[in-house]
Amino acid sequence: MNQIPPQTTKRLDVVDALRGFALLAIVLIHNVEHYNIFHLPEGQPDWLTALDKQVWDATFFLMAGKAFATFSLLFGFSFFIQLSNQERRGRDFRARFAWRLVLLMLFAELHSLFYNGDILLLYAFCGFSLLAVCKLSNKAVFWIATFLLLQPFEWYRMIHALLDSSYETVVGNVFVTFFEKCDPIVREGGFLAFVHSNITNGQAYNNCWQVENGRLFQVPALFMYGMLLGRLRYFEKSIASICFWKRLLGVSLIAFAFLYAFQRLVAPSLTDKGTDAFDTAFRVAFGSYLNFSMMCVLVAGFVLCWFYAENGYRFQRLLIPYGRMSLTNYITQSIIGCTIYAGYGLGLWRSAGATVSILIGVGIVALQLCWSRRWLSRFRQGPLEYVWKKLTWIYTK
Repeated sequence: MNQIPPQTTKRLDVVDALRGFALLAIVLIHNVEHYNIFHLPEGQPDWLTALDKQVWDATFFLMAGKAFATFSLLFGFSFFIQLSNQERRGRDFRARFAWRLVLLMLFAELHSLFYNGDILLLYAFCGFSLLAVCKLSNKAVFWIATFLLLQPFEWYRMIHALLDSSYETVVGNVFVTFFEKCDPIVREGGFLAFVHSNITNGQAYNNCWQVENGRLFQVPALFMYGMLLGRLRYFEKSIASICFWKRLLGVSLIAFAFLYAFQRLVAPSLTDKGTDAFDTAFRVAFGSYLNFSMMCVLVAGFVLCWFYAENGYRFQRLLIPYGRMSLTNYITQSIIGCTIYAGYGLGLWRSAGATVSILIGVGIVALQLCWSRRWLSRFRQGPLEYVWKKLTWIYTK
């Protein structure tokens, strides 16, 4: 596994399309969740209630945890491209990337004004892990990432709970306290109360939830795997890359089938005999494994379809501009979505079930996709991407 420097600085369309696909899935999930206003409408016809359940289950089975994981994987890949491009020019990009992460924290605060489910702050924090490993060998990075992906803290909690039945841990439910404080305001409060709640209890709720659901270990692992995909040029079509994605697809399908069967058939008997601490840690660890294996299936399938069609199928190429403006679209979809569902806006959380909500999500994606294509026909970058780049290079020698 030797590092192979990229031969070109040209953007890879398959990566932009995959990023657009991940963002599309994130928008659909957020809409089904009503942007963290969890509510099932009452008084609907039975057929619509049944359909809502099917839509809810299918959306979470296929997308929840997988879209975010794909987004994280591509963040690590983008870091590698930026690092390599600057090394080719004789520059050390590490300090500049650290500053770039600080700027990402500011974008995260902007996003948090409108949505209490921001992921950018966690990305900014975990992004420093890339600086710690970017000069290590591929093998070292792979094993560090794999260790993190296995959720070592959750294994510590499971083993501790098995050895000591009196062991208790508060980690796992801290987020609920903050959620209960911000939820009524998000549902019924005015805009200023909504914003204040988001940047206080909302941020505490969101960040506690991220940590308590294993993402503090999962995100750096995905970043590192994405960096390795860039080093080995697996997003560029070649015999080696096609073989890699085929192997990954096969192994991931088997792993997912095994983990899913284990969770359904074996896990209930284990958790019934365990303590609350064991149950919580088990759920986080194995939920992470399931999401990762399904994410690998989806990503490998997407890339192989792209390679098979030589330059992507039409539906994949349609997503390229959406992925190129991912930061802008990620933040603006939250502003649009919260205005639709939250109490200060249209308040559709009260009446929109999963079916209606996912159709609204499709509408948001279609609107953003049209806007992205129009914007990129005139400019090279999205507006927030442009600001991020300009501030990244605000000072050069």
